[in-house]
Amino acid sequence: MRSVHAKKHLGQHFLTDKNIAKKITDLINNDSKHIVEIGPGMGVLTKNLIQKNIPITIIEIDSESVNYLKNRFPKLNQNLIEDDFLKINIKKNLPSSFSLIGNFPYNISSQILFKVFENKNQVKEVIGMFQKEVAERIITKKGKKKGILSILMQAFFDVEYCFTVDENVFNPPPKIKSGVIKLVRNKRLNIECSENLFINIVKTSFNQRRKTLRNALKSFSLESKLANTVLLKKRAEELSVEDFIKITLACQKEKK
Repeated sequence: MRSVHAKKHLGQHFLTDKNIAKKITDLINNDSKHIVEIGPGMGVLTKNLIQKNIPITIIEIDSESVNYLKNRFPKLNQNLIEDDFLKINIKKNLPSSFSLIGNFPYNISSQILFKVFENKNQVKEVIGMFQKEVAERIITKKGKKKGILSILMQAFFDVEYCFTVDENVFNPPPKIKSGVIKLVRNKRLNIECSENLFINIVKTSFNQRRKTLRNALKSFSLESKLANTVLLKKRAEELSVEDFIKITLACQKEKK
C-alpha cells in the first residue's frame, strides 16, 4: 500500500515510531465509552485504538489519507468522517461522551482545545501531541508560560504532561520537539460566575500580560473593594483559575 504524501498546508508530520504510538494510545482510560481520533493520517494510532474494542470515530480532512485509511481499516469506513474537526457540530455529530486523541497539527492545536472547551461536557478526556512549548503552556500552573488556554482548560480539566517526543520519529521531521499531554474532565459542572464574562476577562488579561490586572482590566467595571486588593496588583500569569473567578464575580456584582 502506497504511503500518504505529507502536506505542509495541513501541518502533517506522520509519527513513525510504533513504540511511541503505543505509549500514546495506552493513555486512554479503559472505561472510555467512545474514542474520537483527529487526523489519523496513515493510522499509526488507529491500529492500536482498534485493539481496545471501544467504539471509535476517526476524523480526517485529507482525501488521500481517507482513501488510505478506508483500504487499511475497511471495518471503520462507516465510522470515518471526512471533514474538518474545527467545522464539525460536535453536539450533533459525535457521541454524548467520548475521549479525544490525536497527533494534532501544530497550526490548529490551540483551536482544537478551544473547541474542546466549548464542548467540555461531551469530551471526557484529551490525549494529544502538541508542539512542546504549547503542551507546557497548557499544563503549567505558575510562571510566564501560563496563558489563556492554561486557565480555560484547567478550569474544567485535570492536566498532565506525559512525555516529550523527539523530532526524528516523524516523517517529515518537524523542526521542534513535541509534547504529549493528557486532560481529564474534572468534577466541576460549571463555574459560579458568568462563563462568557470569565472568558472575556481571561483573554483581556493575557492579551495585555505585561500590565498589572488593574491596568489590563480598566475597561471592566470592578467592585471598588476588589480594586484595592493585592489581586489586581498582579499580572495575569500570577493568577489562578479561582482568582479569575473571583474577579469575574466582582464584575457581576458591580453591574447589579
